[in-house]
Amino acid sequence: MRTHPATTRSIPCLLAAIAAVVLLALPAVAAEPAPGLANAANAIPPAELYRGQTIVTGQGETNRILGFASCLEDVLIKVSGMLRLAGDPRLDPYKADAAKLVRDFSYRDEKGGKPKNDEQGTRDRSFILTAEFDEAAINGMLAKLGVKPWLARRPVLGVFVEMQPGARRYVVAGDSKETDLQRAALLAAAAKRGMPIVLPDAAALAGVGANELPLAGIAPAKIAEAVAGRGGEVVLIARLVWDDQELRWNSDWQLDWQGRSQQWQLAAVTFDEAFRQGIGAAAQILAGHQ
Repeated sequence: MRTHPATTRSIPCLLAAIAAVVLLALPAVAAEPAPGLANAANAIPPAELYRGQTIVTGQGETNRILGFASCLEDVLIKVSGMLRLAGDPRLDPYKADAAKLVRDFSYRDEKGGKPKNDEQGTRDRSFILTAEFDEAAINGMLAKLGVKPWLARRPVLGVFVEMQPGARRYVVAGDSKETDLQRAALLAAAAKRGMPIVLPDAAALAGVGANELPLAGIAPAKIAEAVAGRGGEVVLIARLVWDDQELRWNSDWQLDWQGRSQQWQLAAVTFDEAFRQGIGAAAQILAGHQ
């Protein structure tokens, strides 16, 4: 019997895991959002831009060095707002020496409070590694790459995500248990890309008719009103449709900013990755990296 992608992500996650091994990249952390990112009233602390997180297996030096390399790439993207740095071969020599740029690091047991099984009590247990990088070193590295740090105040994204895993359609709400997984993934993606975001609550979505109409059929000004009261300044709209043939999420994105509307399309095997790409692309536009 076939399992529906709305209730499981086993197939896409498996593909993502295989791709991650091939690329020698560690998986991104769906960790708790950093302070300030989930609350539009707070500005992002400058130090947060220079902090990266990833998942490592055990606390050995080999995995820690790999983790530092992954965190460094994320921090360079977060500080600059330039998503195009992802996978840039120019970063390879810097990533090889990433440990030299780390001012401090810490571990958090991803399975904290859960019983240890077999070898998972030692080297195979997964931890969330947090690395704090030297700000001057990161800024200097970006300068060598011809990229400026994006240190100005970042506008708050009012994010509207419409998902269609099959025949059913729904919009991610900030207070709906039905969309808990998607909401957590959006907040994690925002933290990873250094963007403050707010999500509409269920009442606001009902008020603009999002339960009956697709977001594309609702006036942009009306959509903006749904998050304006919560601090949303720029509207980011996404529509994710599951492709049963390609086993991926195809997504359409639209950013309404300064009287202009910009659209782009993405494809990802998990909605977590789609959110990271989409919010990263929005940050790149807002940072001026066209």
